[in-house]
Amino acid sequence: MGLRDVAYDVYERRLARTLAAQRAPVPRHVGVILDGNRRWARAAGRRSVNDGHQRGADKIVDLLRWCDEAGVELVTLWLLSTDNLSRPAVELDPLLRIIEGVVRDLAEPHNKWTLNIVGALDLLPDETARVLKEAAAGTAGRPGVEVNVAVGYGGRREIADAVRAMLHAHAAQGATLEEVAEFLDVEHISEHLYTRGQPDPDLVIRTSGEQRLGGFLLWQSAHSEFYFCEAYWPDFRRVDFLRALRSYAARQRRFGA
Repeated sequence: MGLRDVAYDVYERRLARTLAAQRAPVPRHVGVILDGNRRWARAAGRRSVNDGHQRGADKIVDLLRWCDEAGVELVTLWLLSTDNLSRPAVELDPLLRIIEGVVRDLAEPHNKWTLNIVGALDLLPDETARVLKEAAAGTAGRPGVEVNVAVGYGGRREIADAVRAMLHAHAAQGATLEEVAEFLDVEHISEHLYTRGQPDPDLVIRTSGEQRLGGFLLWQSAHSEFYFCEAYWPDFRRVDFLRALRSYAARQRRFGA
């Protein structure tokens, strides 16, 4: 361990102690945009961007352990957007295999996380959708942090799907379009989101220095706090996570203001 690593280790432990001593408020739901895998691979001189995707996948277990330690109850991880599904097969297929692998690993019995697969699964290859759903199904009721794995996810698509599902549900009950329009409100749409029944994210973290949502939890993040980290996702450390928690704790949340 180099001198710089020692310094970061000391700083990390000090920051953790400070947050604990201050009894800083902890976000109940944290959303994470895992960005920068491809750029990490290029910066590291790797021959394939898939090396970055795999390194990023390996980092997820660390994040979930940090969330468990901090008392976070729910984490939403954005692993694949609907836009990414248009990438060439030579790039998309290995990425899908990595995502299948990480979800299988997270679902292993020695882990304690409950997994939910959220997104437009009908846009995924049938085999990928099957693997993800079967892996998640075996994790129900586990005691650790609940994890939404967002794959084939786009915020606009989610809202469109929610409205479509709501219209179908009321049409099945014999309601006319005019009747639906009479009582249509925010709550009715929320009941059909991928994350229905869950609290909205208190904190959204995006790595790689990009300062935009890119379509992540568009509906749910109306009152979220945002934290943008310069590190590429594979380089994201516990000290970066603690800094995000510290930043969140220092905010004065003004819902709707």
